[in-house]
Amino acid sequence: MSQHAPLIIDIAGLSLSKTDKRRLKHPLTGGIILFARNWDNRAQLTALCAEIKKIRKDLLICVDHEGGHVQRFKTDGFTHLPPMRALGELWLKDAMAATNAATACGYVLGAELRACGVDFSFTPVLDLDFGESSVIGDRAFARDPRVVGLLAKSLMHGLLQSGMANCGKHFPGHGFVKADSHTDIPVDRRSLKAILADDAAPYEWLNTTLTSVMPAHVIYPKVDARPAGFSEKWLTYILRGQLGFGGAIFSDDLSMAGARLLDGKPVSYTEAAMAALNAGCDMVLLCNQSMGEGQEVDELLDGLTQGQLRQQWEPLEASEGRRVDLLPATPAIAWDALMLHPAYMHALGLVP
Repeated sequence: MSQHAPLIIDIAGLSLSKTDKRRLKHPLTGGIILFARNWDNRAQLTALCAEIKKIRKDLLICVDHEGGHVQRFKTDGFTHLPPMRALGELWLKDAMAATNAATACGYVLGAELRACGVDFSFTPVLDLDFGESSVIGDRAFARDPRVVGLLAKSLMHGLLQSGMANCGKHFPGHGFVKADSHTDIPVDRRSLKAILADDAAPYEWLNTTLTSVMPAHVIYPKVDARPAGFSEKWLTYILRGQLGFGGAIFSDDLSMAGARLLDGKPVSYTEAAMAALNAGCDMVLLCNQSMGEGQEVDELLDGLTQGQLRQQWEPLEASEGRRVDLLPATPAIAWDALMLHPAYMHALGLVP
């Protein structure tokens, strides 16, 4: 097994600069996350993904592509996928049709991305729809954790059919708090018992299905003073130990406000990354810092190179294994062939 490569970074433009190539070659870089600014059309996206893989085949090319307003590529043939709440609303009319539609959405989402060379999407959202959260909103399937669990499992079945892994987010639940962790540090004052019985329940029910999880930049003070993504209690003892999850854990974006303050003190990106990795994350994301000089990206790469990761209750090779396991294991269907593929055509007709 190669060295642990825990960092997921981004790039500023539509193709790779010399600086991007240097950063992607760095042994601690494990992948890249794409944004709408990295998209012009399908041919450009496909060329960009091929350029990334030419540098290193094992780099994980990721995107936030859920449906609704969180969908980075929306033109040039990409299907407009509904927000997950639409599947929850369909469930109320016809539960079995809703699970089938969720599988169709997962297959279309995964197959279209893979046809362009994207390996992985950070989906599905497992947060519950309490009707309060400014950042979750219609990204959640439903309020009932059982409905969320079954619709998410159906969506992940579709992703699996397309050859794509999945990511349940934001553990143990972001839906109860109003504040947006991109700009604030939300605090959820409920007890561990209440959270495990409700918001976190899908993570236990889906522990055979989830291939990765992203924790919330939310503080649950009755459990730990640190946000979940920096809490050994949440990640190592509850998610892995109690709920039986064995896949990869990604930190949410380290540049979000919810990641920049730990134990009441401002921290650097390197300190935040080390705290997340030592708490049990396998990979950390640093987003939107590549524009201009991108000094923050280089500082984090240097900081991680010099930093000492303590050996957790398992060696770092296990973390690297979980990262590599997220790469697709089957060849993708090329776009033109996909458009005529019977399974794709069938799924397209079922997308709400």
